[in-house]
Amino acid sequence: MKGRDKLNFKKIFYIIFVLFFIFLFIPNFSYSAYPKLISTLNSAFQKIESWIITISTPAAAVAVGTGVLMKKFSFGDEERIRTGKRLISGSLFSYAFILCIDLILSTINNLLG
Repeated sequence: MKGRDKLNFKKIFYIIFVLFFIFLFIPNFSYSAYPKLISTLNSAFQKIESWIITISTPAAAVAVGTGVLMKKFSFGDEERIRTGKRLISGSLFSYAFILCIDLILSTINNLLG
């Protein structure tokens, strides 16, 4: 694929992706009903979300601790110091991203329900 074709493919993909989620949430407002499939999906997503939050907190702590120990015991090796810094910043960024996603999903859930 050339650059222009790739750009058009990305635009079409994003439009289809957004439309999919719009149509996913529309049944919540239709006919004053709460379909069983939607309630099953909502409960499954809530369980997955709580599981990810539960797992991500200790994982981020272990990653930050490993990065700190890697920097501490590098004994002047510049590569280990850089790797430790990247590990710390990457794990903190990932954990902040997960918390932001949780905040966004809870806001959407409050607006819809």
